[in-house]
Amino acid sequence: MAKHTLGFLAIVNDARSRVTECTVADVEAWLTADEAFRLVDVREESEWNHGHLPGAEHLGKGIIERDVEDKIPDHAEKIVLYCGGGYRSALAADNLQKMGYTNVISMDGGFRGWKQVNLEIVQS
Repeated sequence: MAKHTLGFLAIVNDARSRVTECTVADVEAWLTADEAFRLVDVREESEWNHGHLPGAEHLGKGIIERDVEDKIPDHAEKIVLYCGGGYRSALAADNLQKMGYTNVISMDGGFRGWKQVNLEIVQS
């Protein structure tokens, strides 16, 4: 796991103060219940290529703000973001809210949390 700098952790904690977070168990339950939401992986393409959550689509943190309105034009649609551990997804969720998205959630624990409880992973 990456060691994060104090500056990075400060901006993540600032973003987390404004975003809604959910757990890995929440996302598993929503997928199992076939609940309607967009599951978006904001990790780097190389991370995505090594495996991702079932049903996820890829909009990396570097391009999500640029491309999200083309991919998800409905600003009220439920969007669940995840990354490796929940930090980058919190930053991305904060930015999407600033863009007018009203139902954005960051999955705390991220891909590592998903793998730790041995849930299904899809390979590209």
